Amino acid sequence: MKRILTVLLAVMLLPVISAAAADDALVPVTFCLDWTPNTNHTGVYAAQALGYYKEAGLDVKIVQPPEDGATLMCAAGQAQFSVTAQDSMAGALDRDDPLGVTAVAAVLQHNTSGIISRKGDGITSPKGMEGKIYSTWESPIEMAMIRWCMEKEGADFDKVRLIPNSITDEPGALQAHQTDSIWVFYGWAAIGAELRNIECDYWDFASLGKELDYYTPVILGNNDFLKNSPETAKAFLEATAKGYRYAAEHPQEAAEMLIAGDNTRSLDDSRDLVYASQEWISAQYIADAADWGVIDPERWDAFYGWLYENNLTSHDLRGTGYSNDYLPKD
Repeated sequence: MKRILTVLLAVMLLPVISAAAADDALVPVTFCLDWTPNTNHTGVYAAQALGYYKEAGLDVKIVQPPEDGATLMCAAGQAQFSVTAQDSMAGALDRDDPLGVTAVAAVLQHNTSGIISRKGDGITSPKGMEGKIYSTWESPIEMAMIRWCMEKEGADFDKVRLIPNSITDEPGALQAHQTDSIWVFYGWAAIGAELRNIECDYWDFASLGKELDYYTPVILGNNDFLKNSPETAKAFLEATAKGYRYAAEHPQEAAEMLIAGDNTRSLDDSRDLVYASQEWISAQYIADAADWGVIDPERWDAFYGWLYENNLTSHDLRGTGYSNDYLPKD
């Protein structure tokens, strides 16, 4: 009888042991976000929820960025992949010893950021910022972009009243007259304003010149990892591409996967915004590109050329910092 019980117990444990062995066989990959989970990240959460990473032999762990940022975490090898933006990445590359990271995929195909303001205040274009308050992060690239846009319209950037940007609710801050204008990403703040019936004006950077239609955000890979484990990197990006393609075609379902996968629970009280944002941004993942993730060398270089020509970098970064080599091939 004792022997029969032992055999039965062993048989019952087989599925558990097999599952554990299967999980142990998966290659661990750490993916660091640039911010709390939002609809820029949906494709990664969809790939996780739909089992695409496991099918690719990967055990992907999604983590929040440390205080010193996702780029440094990736460069240090604490994460194999992370999220940043091409403008933020310039600081990592503009060094005599550049940080060991490479942009391996574009999350969105175009720059979807711009300046939001209260409806009727006249800030429908850069010129309208003259004499108005702008909440700034005091970034040299940020300031130079706004100055350049204003000067194209014959406006004077020095007439803008600058205050520090500590705003977390952009539509609410405009409604409360805490500021007159703020740099936002349309797919979150502007969509959020529409949901709350807060009337706003908006102008975007990309429409003012191809130089400012840069990639934001992008997925970075650690250079040593890319060199030493190219097949794992390709497997990760193939599964991630499948996740973003799914999100592009199924925004409602993908939004639900994002909310469910968010272990920070920061999205629990913003479900309507997540659904609305996802509906809009799903069309931006691939847009006019051949497929998700593709980085256009000409557009990449146009922005980095603009930075160099405007003395915002000490090195000419054109032709550096990105690769399409790890993306899925037809």
